[in-house]
Amino acid sequence: MNSIFTVSELNRDFKVGEKTIRVLNNINIEIEEGKMTFIHGPSGAGKSTLLHIIGSLDSPTSGEVLCKGENIHSLSDKKQAKWRNKNLGFIFQFHYLLNEFLSYENVMLPSLFMGNSFIDAKRQAKNLLSELGLENRVEHKPNELSGGEQQRVAIARALINDPDVILADEPTGNLDSKNTEFVMEFFKKINTEKHKTFIIITHNEDLLKYADRVVNMKDGFLLN
Repeated sequence: MNSIFTVSELNRDFKVGEKTIRVLNNINIEIEEGKMTFIHGPSGAGKSTLLHIIGSLDSPTSGEVLCKGENIHSLSDKKQAKWRNKNLGFIFQFHYLLNEFLSYENVMLPSLFMGNSFIDAKRQAKNLLSELGLENRVEHKPNELSGGEQQRVAIARALINDPDVILADEPTGNLDSKNTEFVMEFFKKINTEKHKTFIIITHNEDLLKYADRVVNMKDGFLLN
């Protein structure tokens, strides 16, 4: 197995008043490069916390996360931010689009942060939106789009820097069955054609048919 992430003896505690609550318990997992790994379990299992730590949006209480041998949590905040923008694409249940910007402008932002030119970022954003069936919606603002269209704009934004890894937290949680199928088939397409690694959080058993591997969680523990 060619691992892209190695998670070792990972624990995460949160302080709630005088109490300390352990949300992740001694997590050990290898994420295989180029595969679609689903982390499945009920609400409150710790799935999102694990994803956020893998993506360096949160830090572990103890343990480590290696990406191709590098301990990402030993990097400075500035280096972590640069690493995330270059290597990771994030997709969440809520799209977090900026309402004052057009669709293509929302998609462009990570590319501009990388230092790419406005012209190149705009061209790439429009190409991605076309791939996602939004060629007629590129100059619409988020509030002029349906929920499914908004999520597709968010997906294009996550992909614009051509990341090696896409981290998706309940990416179809607010979508109807038709849009869910479109999104998952699109993920499978770029996984197959571009060898992208996906880590997808879900409680929806219907999505597991798209997985190369399913990891089950409950109460902060990995079950397999």
